Amino acid sequence: MDSDTPDSQTVTTETPDTQTVTTETPDSQTITTDTPDPQTVTTDTPDPQTVTTDLETLTLSTDPLTDQFGSLNDVAHELASLQDLATRGSWRSILDKVARARAQSLLHKPHDHLVYFTYNVLALTKLRRFPEAAAEIDSLEDLDSSRYQYESYPKVYPNRVGSMVPFSLRWLYALMPIKLGQRQDGLDRLYCLLDFVRSKIKEKQNNGSVSVWKRREVFVMNGIIGVHLSNKEVSVCLSLINDLLNHDYTDPVLVSKLGYIQMQMGDLEGAKSSFNVVQGLVENEGDASNEFKNIVSRNKALVYMVGKDYVSAVREYEECIEREHNDIVAINNKALCLMYLRDLSDSIKVLENALERVPTVALNETVVVNLCSMYELAYVNHSDIKRTLNSWIARVAPDDFDSSSTRI
Repeated sequence: MDSDTPDSQTVTTETPDTQTVTTETPDSQTITTDTPDPQTVTTDTPDPQTVTTDLETLTLSTDPLTDQFGSLNDVAHELASLQDLATRGSWRSILDKVARARAQSLLHKPHDHLVYFTYNVLALTKLRRFPEAAAEIDSLEDLDSSRYQYESYPKVYPNRVGSMVPFSLRWLYALMPIKLGQRQDGLDRLYCLLDFVRSKIKEKQNNGSVSVWKRREVFVMNGIIGVHLSNKEVSVCLSLINDLLNHDYTDPVLVSKLGYIQMQMGDLEGAKSSFNVVQGLVENEGDASNEFKNIVSRNKALVYMVGKDYVSAVREYEECIEREHNDIVAINNKALCLMYLRDLSDSIKVLENALERVPTVALNETVVVNLCSMYELAYVNHSDIKRTLNSWIARVAPDDFDSSSTRI
């Protein structure tokens, strides 16, 4: 959720990182344009700060689907409350809750400490307090230490074996050097985490939880691709995605990502070919979800935008919005297309209505930057209008929202 504020309009082509922290694969490819002209295609880094904090990743064991828990609170002490605060972006409240639980000795089992520790590091990361988050992680020393194994506490966890380290904590450990500007160290840790995940996939081949680890493989790969993309290492990204696809990951999102990277390289025909594959995958599914249908429509719209056929792009985005009223990617991009068609009034209405209708989804830096850019183009008194928007954001935004996106 930590995203840099661009100085230009941004067309998102995948689900942007919103305040809901239950996304397994972050992905925010964008078209960045210094002028209203999407001919120049760049692929923004899938934000590697995003982590999942739902039951699947902050579970007690490395086999979440084999554990039988009635509720989140059965997993760890008042975990439902922590999850609710995270979903609402109340990161400062999480820090307070963790501090109180520690001070009042409410955490009795080793895994409780690790789960609360993970939320604490996550909150510090979301609030961009990276040195503090790194210091916390370093205090754990070796995550594979025997003291983080269930079998080290047979009286507390009879008949349980394996690591109690949440996957999200391993992800944060790998991510932290990137946030501190230590790119190579971060890449080394990310690739080590990828090896760890792949070892689990081999280990769980005949186990019901293998699908969880495959999703985590894609998740980690997204982070690695994001780091390489930020350094314009496009060929490496292509190689990584093709490697996943060669392992039978016939996933519409992955193949779409391949198309976005091909666009980044200027290979429009290759991108079209990838998008056609995505369409075939979705059509062959028969009872495809609206999410996948919208991916197909957004891919078509992206090709139209590159060709400056904004009217056709608007039509595709409207179809997406009809299927899913909270598809903020389609909403944002429809507004951008209208702006390119010199219909500033309607483009502003599209984003303002989205913020009013689904603020928890629409309130992200990309949408706000674009709306403020439109204000600057449409109104002489844009500073007053942006201040009004800024005041509203201050009341409703999550703790980690970057208020500088209003550019006041």
